[in-house]
Amino acid sequence: MKRIYSVLVENRSGVLCKVAGLFSRRCFNIDSLAVGETDDRAVSCMTIVSSGDERTMEQIEKQLNKKLDVIKVKTFEENVSISRELMLVKVKYNKNNRRDIMEICAAMKADIVDMSKNLMIIQICDLPERTRLLIDMLQGISIVEVARTGTLALAKCMESGE
Repeated sequence: MKRIYSVLVENRSGVLCKVAGLFSRRCFNIDSLAVGETDDRAVSCMTIVSSGDERTMEQIEKQLNKKLDVIKVKTFEENVSISRELMLVKVKYNKNNRRDIMEICAAMKADIVDMSKNLMIIQICDLPERTRLLIDMLQGISIVEVARTGTLALAKCMESGE
């Protein structure tokens, strides 16, 4: 079972370390972690994806709520949230595989954002599963480097505008 936690925290040094330490001390796994400021510079949002059984998921939420620097914890099931991940992939190409790479990019709705004589950087912003699929599709090509943001998520919009 996977769950997404959106954790609003005070934006100051050491908070990320405290939250990561909470997971480490209790042997909870972090599948993905992304942190950034919100519209209020004094507040950051941590998006944490974790997996485990129901009891573990409940314990994570309880432990996060106990932290002094934590302002609010929201949990999202994957089916009631919109999640995305940004990934950049640098690949080595040649005249024989260039067209294949471009076809893969078109099929995956990925963009070529930089190119040199024998290297290109591909960008995709999509579901985490689709970013993984792009890597799998490019495995036959020489992948030089990969950078991923981790999952970001928001609850789906409700009819009442919430």
